[in-house]
Amino acid sequence: MADDKSKPGGQDRTRINVNEDYELRDWSKKLKVTPEQLKAAVKAVGTNAEAVEKHLKGK
Repeated sequence: MADDKSKPGGQDRTRINVNEDYELRDWSKKLKVTPEQLKAAVKAVGTNAEAVEKHLKGK
């Protein structure tokens, strides 16, 4: 589901949307990886932020 930018809050904080530049930038910074590494992790395990973080830490 796409972000509804008119509604502030945490409804999408458990998902990573690598198609949104600001999310790609912010999640890459938070997880201390490059945007390319983040995209690869999302491709491997899906958009769930917890699963992506576990995948990245496992490498």
